[in-house]
Amino acid sequence: MNHHLVLRVVTKILVPVILLFGLYVQFHGDYGPGGGFQAGVIFAAGIILYGLVFGLDAAKQVAPPLIVQRLMAFGVLLYAGVGVVTLALGENYLDYDILHPDLEHHTGQHYGILAVELGVGITVATVMMLLFYGFAGRNFDIKDEDW
Repeated sequence: MNHHLVLRVVTKILVPVILLFGLYVQFHGDYGPGGGFQAGVIFAAGIILYGLVFGLDAAKQVAPPLIVQRLMAFGVLLYAGVGVVTLALGENYLDYDILHPDLEHHTGQHYGILAVELGVGITVATVMMLLFYGFAGRNFDIKDEDW
């Protein structure tokens, strides 16, 4: 793939923009369209594009599988942890109003949604990246006689 200079340069320009757009969708999701799932897919798409152009090993250097696995677990724990905190504070699971005493402006709702959506975004991005690592790392050597 070293001979595809234009593809490599365009990818190096596009990947940071894709990752930045993923962060925008993540943190703008409580005000408009978007949120954790969409942001996670966009963020993972940037890393997957990098891996498709520069190779699986290069993608694994940028986002090592061990760190990606730990972030996947952290995302799930963040999502569930917000619910457990609301339960511990005496409210229903994921009832965010208890997270901040300003009930008039529903500030707790804002904090809770941000935390939950961040957990979803991290989880979706890392699962997509690990799926790519798993499928891209396989050697599907199919011969004509196998059909």
